[in-house]
Amino acid sequence: MRSVDETLNALQDELHSVEAALAEPDVASDLTRLRDLSRRHKELAEINNAWIELKAAQSDLDTAREMFNETSGDDREQWRDEVNVAEAKIPDLEATLETLLLPRDPNEGRNVILEIRGAEGGEEANLFAGDLAEMYKRYAALRNWKLEIVEERESEQGGLDEGTYLIKGDDAWARLEHEAGVHRVQRVPTTEAKGRVHTSSATVSVLPEAEEVDVAIDPSDLKIDVYRSSGPGGQSVNTTDSAVRITHLPTGIVVSMQDEKSQIQNRAKALIVLRSRLLRAAQDAQANELGDLKRSQLGSGGRSEKIRTYNFKENRVTDHRINLTNYSLDAVLAGDLDPYVDALLADKRARQLAESDGR
Repeated sequence: MRSVDETLNALQDELHSVEAALAEPDVASDLTRLRDLSRRHKELAEINNAWIELKAAQSDLDTAREMFNETSGDDREQWRDEVNVAEAKIPDLEATLETLLLPRDPNEGRNVILEIRGAEGGEEANLFAGDLAEMYKRYAALRNWKLEIVEERESEQGGLDEGTYLIKGDDAWARLEHEAGVHRVQRVPTTEAKGRVHTSSATVSVLPEAEEVDVAIDPSDLKIDVYRSSGPGGQSVNTTDSAVRITHLPTGIVVSMQDEKSQIQNRAKALIVLRSRLLRAAQDAQANELGDLKRSQLGSGGRSEKIRTYNFKENRVTDHRINLTNYSLDAVLAGDLDPYVDALLADKRARQLAESDGR
């Protein structure tokens, strides 16, 4: 079995090879190769930098120990402090390097397509879907991500029937992928006259944004219909056929878009979502998971399949996957999701390390 140092030396050699390839004149004209090389360079550079930092810390520790043994008095105490600092620093650097050496998520670094819909609970589910959309908008702002509204369809009472958002940020996928699933809410709806608590749910789907070079779409595989946009309750809100519905015939995936006044703009947005759904479907199939694009993330949308519960009466948020409960609902809805996201990332890393050790 190859030692860690041998692995890191091999990765350093690969880094030099990738840097040489990026310097080749013809790479700029090959977008797919340029993208793949750039992503690999970033991964390898992070690993190499972490290794260099760890080796420097180990060297500092060796020097500090040597000087500690050779000096006396105040100088000896100073070198004792240096030894303590180096010994405390090295485990963190080793953990960082260990994490960087784990298999990379193929979607790491991608932008995210976030889709939110009301599920069980009628109009209350749509109202909660609207609350979730605002929560993610605030979270994106706190993370300094760029959020673009692809489509928002308002429900009859001002909730969210369906919302689709493009979120751009280097760590958007890593920090949002675990948000996919059924989110359950327990609260007294505004329409409830007797003050009874109702339980409703909304679904969140998280897709990696696909670039054109990721998914080749044959125009002959598309069935494109145009129609007039409609608002809550089905009333027409446009006098022209600007809404677009695209059906990908080989897979049966359908994307409808009506947010923009221009048919061309709606078509462009629909293709962005279609590419992302096709990419996810291909990844699911490759991993021998369920072929249905979102079933593995969303289930049927039923309340019993929830990943997280938001209880308004107790100001409580519980993530059922990691058994984490905080009484900070107001802060969470204001976009303070990091306590949950960080815990989910730590859980993922622990599972990956356990699998790596078990091989």
